[in-house]
Amino acid sequence: MRLRYSCVCMFLTALLAQFQTEASAKVTRLEVLSKAPYGTFKPGQYVRWDVRMVGELSPTTETIPDLRRAVRNERGTVDYATRVTLIMLAEPGRGNGSLLIDVPNRGRAISLSLYNSPRNSVIPLGSFDHGTGFLQDAGYSLLVVPWELGQGTELPSVVEYDGKRLYIEATALAVVRDVADFFASSTADSVGTPNPLMGAVNRTIAIGYSQSGRFLRSFLLHGFNSAEGRRVFSGMHILGAASGYILLRLNQGPESGAGAATTFAEPDVRGINEEPIAISEIVERISKRGENPPRLMFINTTTDYFSLRASLGRTGAVGSSDQPIPPNVRIYDMAGASHALIRGQSQCKLPYAIMDWHPIMRSTLAILDRWVSTEVLPPPSELMPLQISGDDPTVLRAPNHLPSSLVLIPVRDQDGHPTGGIRLPDVAVPIGSHGGQNAPLSFICALASSYVPFAKTKDEREAANDARLSLAERYRDRNDYVDRVRVVTRELEKRGFLLSEDADVIVNAAVQTPPL
Repeated sequence: MRLRYSCVCMFLTALLAQFQTEASAKVTRLEVLSKAPYGTFKPGQYVRWDVRMVGELSPTTETIPDLRRAVRNERGTVDYATRVTLIMLAEPGRGNGSLLIDVPNRGRAISLSLYNSPRNSVIPLGSFDHGTGFLQDAGYSLLVVPWELGQGTELPSVVEYDGKRLYIEATALAVVRDVADFFASSTADSVGTPNPLMGAVNRTIAIGYSQSGRFLRSFLLHGFNSAEGRRVFSGMHILGAASGYILLRLNQGPESGAGAATTFAEPDVRGINEEPIAISEIVERISKRGENPPRLMFINTTTDYFSLRASLGRTGAVGSSDQPIPPNVRIYDMAGASHALIRGQSQCKLPYAIMDWHPIMRSTLAILDRWVSTEVLPPPSELMPLQISGDDPTVLRAPNHLPSSLVLIPVRDQDGHPTGGIRLPDVAVPIGSHGGQNAPLSFICALASSYVPFAKTKDEREAANDARLSLAERYRDRNDYVDRVRVVTRELEKRGFLLSEDADVIVNAAVQTPPL
C-alpha cells in the first residue's frame, strides 16, 4: 500500500512538473494571417509572412513585476499575443543559418533601414522596402517582433481596486524572448502548426536602435536572454544605446508608455540612465548569474556622446576612466556620425547631417555574424578619445540622481571632427564638417546633428571668417581628392570595416562629388 501511495505521489509530482514546464512553454499558437512573395535575391525567392503569435506566462515563475496580479486564463496562466513579420527564403534551408530579430523602434521595424539603405537614400524606419537587398542577398532570415502597446501587441493587464485596467508593459521582455526562442528552437506550436524556420536557424542576433537598443540592455540586465536553460540571442547588434535602459511599468494605454527619453528639456527622466550603467557592469551581472553572455556589438555615433551620454556606457556612473571592455564585447565609435539621418529641409539652424554610416552597420553585422558562427574574433574596439564636457551647454548634462557621474565627449580636431574611432572618408578626407550639434537643442535637432560644408577658396572662407581650410587649400584637384578617398576606403576594407561593394560605391561617389 505504501509503495502504491509512493508511486502515485511520484506520478503526480511528474505530472505537476510537466504542467509547470508546459505552463512556461511560452508560445502556444502560431496563426498565419497572410503570405506574400517578397522578392528574388541571390539565394532565391523570399516570402513575407505576417503572423499572430499567442503565448502564455506562468505568474509564479516569471520575474515580472505585477504579473502575479494579472488577469489569468482558465489554466491559471497569463495570456499575451503579438503580430510579427517574418521575411525568409521560400526554401529556408538555403539561407545562411542566421535569424535576425528586429526589435522595433517606437513601433517601426529597423533592420531594412539600418542594413539595406543605399547611399544618399535612407529607407525610412518602419518600411519593408528592399533597398539594396543586402540582408536577403546574404541569406539572413528576418523576424520583426513588436513589443509596445498600440503596435500590434496584446499585453497582460491588472484591474485595480477602482476598476481601472492597467497593462504590464514589462511583459514585453518575455514576449520578445519567447517569440525569438520559438522560431530558433521549436518544431511546432501546441496544436501542431510547424515552425517554418525549424532546421534552418543555428544562431540568433537581436537588432536594436536607440529606444529598442535600450530595450535590449534591459532585456540582458533582467535575465531574459535565457529560456528554459537555452541562450536566446547568440549576439546583439546595438546602435545608439550604449548607456540607457527602457522604462517599462504599468500603463493605462492604449499607447505605449515606453517612449520616455532623456532630452535637453527633460534631462532627469528616471529609468533611463540608471546603475549598473557601464556595459562591463551588465556583463558582470550576467556572468555572476551563471548565464552565458551573448556577443555584444555596440555602435556609437558622435551625437550619442553629446546628446545621449554614451560615455557612461564606457565609464559607469563614477569618474572619467574607461572600464575594461569584456572579451564578449566590441564598441565601435563612428567619428562624425549622427544618431539620426533625416532627409529634407532642416528644421534646425544648420543643415541636417548627411554622412552615410549604413556601410559600417553592414560590415559590423557581417563581423558579428562571423564571430557568433565561427568564433573568428572581430577587430578590436575602435574608440574616440574622450574629455570631460564641463559646462558645455551643447552637451546633455549628467543626471542629478547620479551625482558622481561625468559626461565625456570626443576630443575634436580643427574641423570639429572627433579624433579616433572608425573614420569614413567623409571625415578622413572631408569636404565639410560632420556631426556637430545643431540648434535649437530640440529632440530632432539634438539627434540629427549637422553638416557644414567647407568654403571652396581661401578668399571665400576668409570673407566668412571661417577658420577651417577651404577645399582649394586641402586638395590640388579632383584626382588628388579621389586618390585620398581611395586610400582611406581600401584601408577600411582591408580592416573589415567596409564591404567590397560599399567600398566601390564610396570611391565612385568621390569621383562625382559636385564641389570638386
